[in-house]
Order: sequence, then C-alpha cells, then structure tokens
Amino acid sequence: MLSFASQLVPFYIIEITSSAYMTKKWLPSIKVIKSDHQAAIATLKFPTHSEHYITIHSDGDPNQRLQSAVQKQDAIIICQFVFAGMQHSSQFLAAARCSQWPIVWLRGDPCQDKGFHSAQAIALSGTIPRPVYYHGRNMGFIYEDDCARYCRLSNVLPANRTEAPSKQARSVFETAAAILAQYGFCFTETVRTWIYLDRLLEWYEEFNTVRTAFFEETGVFDHILPASTGIGAANSSGASITMDVFAAQPRKDQLTIKSIASPLQRPAFEYRSSFGRAVELKSKTHRRLLISGTASIDADGRTAYPNDPEKQIRHAMNVVKAILESQAMDWNNLYRGIAYFKDAAHIPIYSRIASDLKIAHFPLALAHANICRQELVFEIELDAIAPIT
Repeated sequence: MLSFASQLVPFYIIEITSSAYMTKKWLPSIKVIKSDHQAAIATLKFPTHSEHYITIHSDGDPNQRLQSAVQKQDAIIICQFVFAGMQHSSQFLAAARCSQWPIVWLRGDPCQDKGFHSAQAIALSGTIPRPVYYHGRNMGFIYEDDCARYCRLSNVLPANRTEAPSKQARSVFETAAAILAQYGFCFTETVRTWIYLDRLLEWYEEFNTVRTAFFEETGVFDHILPASTGIGAANSSGASITMDVFAAQPRKDQLTIKSIASPLQRPAFEYRSSFGRAVELKSKTHRRLLISGTASIDADGRTAYPNDPEKQIRHAMNVVKAILESQAMDWNNLYRGIAYFKDAAHIPIYSRIASDLKIAHFPLALAHANICRQELVFEIELDAIAPIT
C-alpha cells in the first residue's frame, strides 16, 4: 500500500521577516530554516501581525502536532482543512466539536491510502481576530491590518442538504453573501473561494451555471472574478457542496486588487467556468498572488495530455510557473499550496517533478480528490508573496 508520508520531501520552516531601512519602509525578506518537526510552517511577518501557514502530513494524530505548532507561534487558528478518508471520521469530527475555529473535513471518493491524512491551517499572531457567527455556527473570522479588513469564511453549507445539488449550490452562495453582509462586507469583495463538490463529475456543468447566474445577479463581473478552486470531495455534513470564502475590503489607497491572466491559458469564463486564473493583492510594501486551482488545460481550453499523469503534472506546473514569472516571481516566493491527486499513486511523480524544477520547500498539503474533468488527474493551487522595492 502506498504511504503518502513516505513520499514527502523534508519539512521546512519558511519565515518571511520584516526588515527596517533608513526610509522606514517595511520590506519582507525570505530565509529558509530546516526543521525536524512534522510540520511545514510559512510565517509572514507584517508590521501589525503575523500570519502562519501550517501544513501537516502524518500517520499519527495531526491535531496534536498542529496544536503544538500553533502554541509555539502564540497564534490563533482561523481556518483548517483536513483531507482524510472515512476511517478517520470519528477522530476529526471529535476534534471539530471541541474546536474554537472551523474545521473543514474533506475526503476523496474513495480514499485509497488508509493510513494517511493531511491538514492545513492558517493562524494569526499579534492580533485578535473577531469570530464570525451565523445561526449559532462559528463560520470564520474577521481581522484587519493597515491595508484592509479581511473575512475568512469556512465550511459554508446549504440551508437544505436534501435538495438537488444545483439548489444546494445556489443556497451556499446566498448564505455566503448573507454572512458577509451581516459583517459589513459585499460578496463582490470576495477575492478567493474554495469549492468542494461531492460527486463533482456528475453535476459540475450545473454548478457552473448556478455560479455564473449568481455572479451576474450580484455584480461580480463588474468587479473582479475571484480566484478559485473547484474540486470533487465529500464533506462531513453530507451536503453536495461546501465552500470557503476569503474577502478583502481595502482601506482607501492602501490596497489594490486586480485579476491576473494566465499566459498559457485562456480565461476560464470563456468556457463557462466563472473564476479568475489568479488575483493580486498589492499594498505599498508587498504583493500577494493567489493562484487558482490549475490543471493541465491548454491555450484552447482543452485537456492537455488526457490521463497522462507525468505530462499533466509537468504542464500544470509550467502554467503556474508562467503566472509567477509574469508577476516577477518564482518558486521561492511560494508560501502555501494544495496539490490534488485523482490517484494517490501519482504523488511520487509530483515529488520527482518538483525536484526537477527545483521548487523551494513550502507548506503544501496533499489531497486525494476528483478533478473537474474525467480525464484530468492533477490540480494545484498556490499562494506567493513578493516585496515592492
């Protein structure tokens, strides 16, 4: 049996620290420190707070390792993904009941590796995030810095989980918009979504129709299309869909947000999938790049190398590399990611290709899940940051 953990690269801590200059202009710099902990942590240190991106791969209890990593940073977790099979359900559902933050448990269908699970969390230190509640549920947190107010919503579920999947999808978007409005945000301020569909391949086209209609009705197309991931994975609530949302409300002249094109791919909305290839958040000191889930799709919108894991992974990595390079970034600017595999046996192929490309170590979660087309076997989402000099 394949062990995911046995295929992983060594764990590292990537710390992006602040540097002071005579002009008092704050600039991030990057240093990499090898760690013997079973966690990869990227810490972004800003003048007002620090953000910690933590990924854990383990055959043991990742919750304990996560708690240990967070305590060492004196941080508060604001969201957490868990990718694991059904055999881990009692363990993770118990953790979710005791948690002070939302935990989204997702599983590939079926999960082939019985011993592995992967977890990824975002935590904050130096600031106290404000909890977001909706109908008594902890749905996420709001926090702010000198540039903007931010809202991270997790595990947004439909009001009625017995309805048809398309109606559940509509409900999820309406619920997210209602929560954002309750806390002073507009849905058009959404810059990133994570959308996980149970039995995705059976209704992905219907989902895209629902999403496009909602975006048209709410004016999203008049602003920016959020970066997004749309993946096939079941959730612990038995709903057809669950969604995470990241919204940013800029302070005047302190943060600009814009869509970023993919040099090697057409805009996704040209083939009826309403999301942006990437989104940039630019302050006076740094730029963040949020790259959507990216698969092996060519410049004409067709699947490149159907069912060929080696060529698909290389093609997808070339696509994200081109996006990074178009924004004067490279692999060294990465601080978070999730790689999705239709077949867990393809993980060693990714590891070898990542080594060939000399990709710097960073917190990358691994998930077993269906991709949005039957013939696609791999997808990857990435976040990067760079200083403005």
